[in-house]
Amino acid sequence: MRTATLGPAQRAESLASMAERELDVLVVGAGVVGAGTALDAVTRGLSTGLVEARDWASGTSSRSSKLIHGGLRYLEMLDFALVREALKERGLLLERLAPHLVKPVPFLYPLQHKGWERLYAGSGVAMYDAMSMARGHGRGLPMHRHLTRSHALRVAPCLKKDALVGALQYYDAQMDDARYVATLVRTAVAYGAKAANRARVTGFLREGERVVGAKVQDVEGGGEYEIRAKQVVNATGVWTDDTQGMVGERGRFHVRASKGIHLVVPRDRIHSTTGLILRTEKSVLFVIPWGRHWIVGTTDTDWDLDKAHPAASSADIDYLLEHVNSVLAVPLTRDDVQGVYAGLRPLLAGESDATSKLSREHTVAHPVPGLVVVAGGKYTTYRVMAKDAVDAAVHGLDMRVAECVTEDVPLLGAEGYRALWNARARIAARTGLHVVRVEHLLNRYGTMAEELLALIAEDPSLGEPLPAADDYLRAEIVYAASHEGARHLDDVLTRRTRISIETFDRGTRSARDAAELMAPVLGWDKDQIEREVQHYEKRVEAERESQRQPDDLTADAARLGAPDIVPL
Repeated sequence: MRTATLGPAQRAESLASMAERELDVLVVGAGVVGAGTALDAVTRGLSTGLVEARDWASGTSSRSSKLIHGGLRYLEMLDFALVREALKERGLLLERLAPHLVKPVPFLYPLQHKGWERLYAGSGVAMYDAMSMARGHGRGLPMHRHLTRSHALRVAPCLKKDALVGALQYYDAQMDDARYVATLVRTAVAYGAKAANRARVTGFLREGERVVGAKVQDVEGGGEYEIRAKQVVNATGVWTDDTQGMVGERGRFHVRASKGIHLVVPRDRIHSTTGLILRTEKSVLFVIPWGRHWIVGTTDTDWDLDKAHPAASSADIDYLLEHVNSVLAVPLTRDDVQGVYAGLRPLLAGESDATSKLSREHTVAHPVPGLVVVAGGKYTTYRVMAKDAVDAAVHGLDMRVAECVTEDVPLLGAEGYRALWNARARIAARTGLHVVRVEHLLNRYGTMAEELLALIAEDPSLGEPLPAADDYLRAEIVYAASHEGARHLDDVLTRRTRISIETFDRGTRSARDAAELMAPVLGWDKDQIEREVQHYEKRVEAERESQRQPDDLTADAARLGAPDIVPL
């Protein structure tokens, strides 16, 4: 089984190695597009580096709706090419590239008008299924079906009887977005890429007009590195314009940030066996199954404040509750909300004032020699964006380079996943874990679950759940620091796990136990453990305070009350 370890020693080695000799490609930004670009480049045989200012997926790529989908609403905009491309990618991820991470999810679309709406919406969903099957990547997902009102209410008893006259049910897919990115990074490293998080680009190296590398600051250790590369790829999402500013050149396009917020509520607050998709006056609203929870989202509003920590205001939360409650028989209240998160979509700036109408297609440009910029797009089509970015970089390399092969490169944990899934009862008997725990590990790590089981065999206490966060084992906290590049408590509670949005206390009751599990791996002393816990508690309080504020300006100011942490 191919694997890779992203612990403290590997991070230090990667930074030193990247600075030692010129790379073919240096990728800046480790969201899904940057991580995908690193994997694409290294699997073409190119020497590849990846640097990220904060944590893997700490921006947009950990704060999405967690959906892998074709974009049903883009059919209505007649953007058939984008939908066709996304459906192909959805099929690849489900069937070949990441079956352990990407799972089918059903959605119910309530119909509110008799006759014409069923014909109109039904033809759109039928086309959606047909386009998926036509590319040969529709296997594994059931076809859509038409439901009467009584049938729809049996499937989703949570709905008001007068909220629908019938319904359509169709399937898309979902994943844990931050976990997916961490797995992408590890896969790239397994094929030979060098990767370091908490490594901030502070400027670009120039020879005349040409970009020949980047100046990188080790945010953790304080060192400075000059990393030279034949081609640099700027994959910094909503920070694209800021990164371009370091070159001293205006980009060929601008990226505009659109804020989307999501609420997380316990599963028992909405009585349904299916997700929901509802129309709003601006866009669509999803109610998405998420383990023992539901994710409700999203909003779509312009954002020009702090990009690192977009804040959800009280008005945002009220907007989502008002819209979802318009169809729920038992309305949700503020007290039902366990978690809230806000993210920024990187949209290509256009002529429309409404962010929901800006393009979700991506653009790749070569603004100056040696520098490629990739921006826009959507999570589902990250692999296509990565391919296009590397294709552009290859044009600037004086060498023959192989074509993209990532369509046939499964992510770590995918190879043999289905065989282990079939053997999950036997694994449970062998390890003494409940079969539900084994399933949980397989659906988060695939075949790499064996590495966690090895940790538990060595120290059986790691097979116990983390206090106040029963869904996660103590081994997962240790593994996040030793194998997945987690450097801080926030990385683990917010991205390696989802404890920060899946518990009413937002992870504060688990914080000290988690920090003490991470400490031996990361070499923390008692003072650092205390700093990590205090910082996390302050971050949670700052987020709670921001969510009590009436608007973006006051919410942003409240959220910035908790600065990022670095070791002293």
